[in-house]
Amino acid sequence: MEGTDSIRTIKGVGEKSEILFAKVGVTNVEELLSYYPREYDIFTKIQPISSVREGETVVLEGSFGDRPRMANARGLKIISAKFQDASGKLQVSWFNMPYLMRSLKMGKRYILRGRIVQKNGMLQMAQPKMLTEQDYANLLGKLQPVYPLTAGLTNHAVTKAVAQALGEYDFGTDFLPLEIRKKYGLLLRKKAVRQLHFPDSKEAYGEARRRIVFEEFFLFSLALHYMKMHKKANPSRYILLPGERTEGLLNVLPFKLTEGQRKAWEQVRQDLASGTVMNRLIQGDVGSGKTVIALLALLCAVESGHQGAMMVPTEVLAVQHYEEFQKYLEPLGIRVALLTGSMSAGAKREVKAEIARGEVDIVLGTHALIWEDVAFRDLALVVTDEQHRFGVRQREHFSEKGNHPHILVMSATPIPRTLAIILYGDLDVSVMEGLPAERLPIKNCAVETSYRPQAYRFMQRQVGEGHQVYIICPMVEESENTEAENVLDYAASLREVMPPSVRIAHLHGKMRPAQKNQIMEDFAAGEIDILVSTTVIEVGINVPNATVMMIENAERFGLAQLHQLRGRVGRGKAQSYCIFMAGNPSKETMERLRVIEGSNDGFYVARKDLELRGPGDLFGIRQSGDLFFQLADIYQDARELQEANEAACAFTREEISLLCKKYRGLRMKLEEYTGEPLL
Repeated sequence: MEGTDSIRTIKGVGEKSEILFAKVGVTNVEELLSYYPREYDIFTKIQPISSVREGETVVLEGSFGDRPRMANARGLKIISAKFQDASGKLQVSWFNMPYLMRSLKMGKRYILRGRIVQKNGMLQMAQPKMLTEQDYANLLGKLQPVYPLTAGLTNHAVTKAVAQALGEYDFGTDFLPLEIRKKYGLLLRKKAVRQLHFPDSKEAYGEARRRIVFEEFFLFSLALHYMKMHKKANPSRYILLPGERTEGLLNVLPFKLTEGQRKAWEQVRQDLASGTVMNRLIQGDVGSGKTVIALLALLCAVESGHQGAMMVPTEVLAVQHYEEFQKYLEPLGIRVALLTGSMSAGAKREVKAEIARGEVDIVLGTHALIWEDVAFRDLALVVTDEQHRFGVRQREHFSEKGNHPHILVMSATPIPRTLAIILYGDLDVSVMEGLPAERLPIKNCAVETSYRPQAYRFMQRQVGEGHQVYIICPMVEESENTEAENVLDYAASLREVMPPSVRIAHLHGKMRPAQKNQIMEDFAAGEIDILVSTTVIEVGINVPNATVMMIENAERFGLAQLHQLRGRVGRGKAQSYCIFMAGNPSKETMERLRVIEGSNDGFYVARKDLELRGPGDLFGIRQSGDLFFQLADIYQDARELQEANEAACAFTREEISLLCKKYRGLRMKLEEYTGEPLL
């Protein structure tokens, strides 16, 4: 079986399954084997009912003390019963399993396994599985893969398909050279992939994960190293100098530049006038005012007689930047345009024609800016915001719209400088420190779930004062439900608690782009009071009126991502608050959350994140968001990143070419990163 073979070649995958797999980005065997579990279900020992806590998945042994009852709610048939052991009692419920009314026997011993949730102020076990003693004995201590799913695609179906593919796939020769595997103590790829899907133990999983993480970092570093060797400091035909309007804008801004902004602007200004193509990253904390530097640089390009463009990751953010730029630049006679995917065909045609004719000075937009039919008349500067959402290839495509234009990229991801230099190896790195003076520090608290009723009352008061609220739910379903159902259930239960006057909406990644944009626009316009969302809002919305964020199950995120999420509040003049709700408040969890509770400095948080990571974090969701890699995490795997970069940078250009001739898989991966055939 080859990697490029259709997923239909796997026994048991028919036409319907093929469609479902395609929805999660799996169309061939290689993609299936790279579709790693998002976490592992570890069967623990039986514990007493009295010891259970909200958010845990536990195994209980006991009997039913009374007959089950059935009720109808929201179109569901809900079976509920009291389960008991010597230590106490617990409510248990099942959805749409009416046959249990006949099969559950009073007094008989059962082993149940399920997730503990809190409803109506009481702990209960939702949708547990019944296990025989033999089932339990076979599964105790084992790691069962839990895959990301979509509606209709079950965990069992993915597990079965992966097991079938592993049995028949030809891994061929490992493309990590033997000397590298020996030096860094890495497994063969074949063994690593197998152990990632079906680990024999935590230790075996750790070794397998380390191999694949190293591989991802190595390929990325090798591609970047190869591109850097082909690129020298290019002379620039664009010498951009600030004129009267750029200096005038600095005087009319409603705030003074911070020291960090002044330093960053000085570095950018020198680059633009140097006669060499600028390739600079501005790394600034959330809310540090990076957009002002982009505004000044773009105005500088226009004053020098050329065009500029800025690409951002979401349409809502593009519109917000467009309106902000118009406010400052149109009075200066600068023509600003917007280009996004959701605009009508006619509107897009008109904007593209104006760009091509040079009738537009600055264009703001999304990925639509790198479409093939977008042509600039004289593009001298390209800016990408939230760089980690785009990646090297898209940045390259964007810059190809001009004749070697200057490149300015911006990121609010607080990456420690040592790692940033590796990840953005083709860029000069500027770190912008400090926040605008008018920003009040966010007040933070890390709490257990017992605080939730008090948090709801606080949110209600904030809404009553005219402010808005975010509630973030991670994807934590132990069952085969989708991310969407988790958010929907939370929003529904919140409506039962809040008065009818509080407008509540939900947002998740499974929605169509138009739906997501509409909800974010409504929230930005103040038409929604509380937005229940997954981390899809981490980047791409600026609502100064939002003053409260509560993050459920905060322990499931890395500190750096919690900081990114927190950055959605504290953007206006009112005092803002962030509540980190720990579903599993262990001593280690609360120690980590105390770090972010005590500091609003993203770079400090990132450094502490690196120090505090332990092996226990390996079995949860990825921590650092969407940064280039499928499995690797730049915080959790900082050592592997540095080792892989060291290994990659030891190769000469000729050695890379020889390696690619020897290992077809390596060539394919590198060409995927660089976006062009290797020489």
